[in-house]
Amino acid sequence: MAITSRQSFLLRKLVEAHRDLDQPVGSKWIADQDDVPWGPSTVRAELAKLEDTGLLEHPHTSAGRVPTDRGYRVYVDELLAAGKLPVPRKPLELTTMRREVDEAMRATSEQLSQVTNLLALVTAPPIETATIRRVEVLLLQPQVAMVVVITSTGGVTKRVISYDAPVDPGLVDWAGSYLNEALGGLDVGSRALQSRLAAAELSAGEQRFLATLTPAFTELEDTAQNTLFVEGAARLLSEHRFQELSQIGALMEVLEHRRALLGVLRQSLGEPSVYLRIGSENVAPELQSLSLVAANYGLARRNLGSVSVIGPLRMDYPGVIIAVRQAATELSRFVAEVYDE
Repeated sequence: MAITSRQSFLLRKLVEAHRDLDQPVGSKWIADQDDVPWGPSTVRAELAKLEDTGLLEHPHTSAGRVPTDRGYRVYVDELLAAGKLPVPRKPLELTTMRREVDEAMRATSEQLSQVTNLLALVTAPPIETATIRRVEVLLLQPQVAMVVVITSTGGVTKRVISYDAPVDPGLVDWAGSYLNEALGGLDVGSRALQSRLAAAELSAGEQRFLATLTPAFTELEDTAQNTLFVEGAARLLSEHRFQELSQIGALMEVLEHRRALLGVLRQSLGEPSVYLRIGSENVAPELQSLSLVAANYGLARRNLGSVSVIGPLRMDYPGVIIAVRQAATELSRFVAEVYDE
């Protein structure tokens, strides 16, 4: 659907005016702007054409016009194609955070929500991207040992095991050395992990002791599944936006049960630039009164997760897109350092 350059200009003016004024925009108001060279009758005629093509609509018969989902889509696509996004803000500061990816993701969601005043979400790297970096086996008491597993994503899992009889300290030292040598660099959940924990060349005593430590490794898959960091629900539900979120109950349900939302965000991993779904473009019914802006983060040849914002249709799309992209870029730098260590 092609529109003229004049219509494109007027569509952008109307979308941005609606965003700033929070009300339908009339043709006279647009014609009165200093950068609009056409009179009210010309503007009115062009807006009527935009309405006929489904880009604008009248919420009330006597009121001005507001953008439709398709209108927002054309507006954003033209911004992206023309490279007219605003100058980037100061990057998010993640360098002072503890060197753990989960802390960086939490910081990203908090700061992105503050910058956009919307709901910010960051998905953690899927468990299959993590490898075992280091294993520590410690004897806390004669009959109590602890195994610590550190993954390439900075995650730390600890498990304390109690025994009926005192444990041989030499066996504990051997286990630490063996596990680092046998499991270091293996993917979490790898089939090779199980076979090396029960290697045939090990003695019966060694196999029995490793069997007591095995849950610390097998449970990594259960405890480190995709995690979703969410910040800004209170901002999204603030009183001045409440009427815009007609499906607020459904959205809260999706946030509570997060699996469906994780599935939606996972789709953004294949998008090279920015993943944008406006209103009815969202497949999930709970999100069809909202807009979703997301960008992926990760390594040079592997996307690990997504940074996203959810908000009302009437949002500052240029500002949100640049903020999401910037957050994803900064988080990519952070995880690259962690994974390369």
